[in-house]
Amino acid sequence: MKEYRVGIIGCTGMVGQRFVTLMENHPWFHLTAVAASARSAGKTYEEAVSSRWAMTTPIPEMAKGLVILDAEADAEKLAGQVDFVFCAVDMKKEEIKALEEKYAKLECPVVSNNSANRWTEDVPMVVPEINADHIRIIEQQRKRLGTRRGFVAVKSNCSLQSYVPALTPLLKYGLDKALVCTYQAISGAGKTFARWPEMVDNCIPYIGGEEEKSEKEPMKLWGTVEDGKFVLAQGPAITAQCFRVACQDGHMAACFMSFQEGRKPSMEQIKADWANFSGRAQELNLPSAPKQFLHYFEEPDRPQTRLDRMLENGMAVSVGRLRPDTQYDYKFVCLSHNTLRGAAGGAVLLAELLCAEGYI
Repeated sequence: MKEYRVGIIGCTGMVGQRFVTLMENHPWFHLTAVAASARSAGKTYEEAVSSRWAMTTPIPEMAKGLVILDAEADAEKLAGQVDFVFCAVDMKKEEIKALEEKYAKLECPVVSNNSANRWTEDVPMVVPEINADHIRIIEQQRKRLGTRRGFVAVKSNCSLQSYVPALTPLLKYGLDKALVCTYQAISGAGKTFARWPEMVDNCIPYIGGEEEKSEKEPMKLWGTVEDGKFVLAQGPAITAQCFRVACQDGHMAACFMSFQEGRKPSMEQIKADWANFSGRAQELNLPSAPKQFLHYFEEPDRPQTRLDRMLENGMAVSVGRLRPDTQYDYKFVCLSHNTLRGAAGGAVLLAELLCAEGYI
């Protein structure tokens, strides 16, 4: 595989920092340029982030001396230096849409962690193990944008990465409805305990917009592309509650599910389907792909956030406590690392898919 020159827009925030760490020693991707807001432009990356570096590993040497560009004013310059960009900016939704489309029209593919374009009619929202085939709509998007290389592709909301992968191989049994409660780490809000002391010993039963995303985005992931358009899945119906909890990293979910009458699988069959579930990412042996996507724990007290969030470099999903329920058919718990599988890592995996399939 060739080496790709990569840029990161929004490089100073929590997810931007995670992107920078993931570029260190990546076998395909070489970090060439970084960009952020005008107030950071002109500084070296080390100067801009050293006082608020939130990762547990040091700032990578290859990033320290990079001079930060202005994500908006220097867009043409940045686009000319790279093969594609990751985007993780903190701006208003309409501003993000305009910025990402600006880069796409400069013939610079954008792989975005942001939510702004998730419902744009011809932008694929992809989890490579679940709906890798959706990337083919990029050809339709390029026609609309008038581009040859440029496009925007996005990853889904971070909290979906726990329960949606576990539900996906069970759709064939006529999965009818699911109730999910997510318990989401503070890094999902771009915070650390040092910067958000109110979260110590606390739980907040509200995350703006999160429940709507949790209920609606799976329908796009589970949908199809027909005649250059997305056709959303009509079910299973999902209802969600989302909580912010006092963990640094790791989104956990408690999930309840019911199947259509007469189609309920056994617990043994469900566990077998989870163990055997893989997708295009594993088929292509992409560098960031977990060898096994879903790991089931038989222990009654697993998965646990501190023990299991880094499973397979934070890119696998942990599942446990599958058991019958009194009101639904079954219930289980699941866990994913929100800034790796759920954010920057998921976007890197998507970029690897787009490179392997010839879109970048």
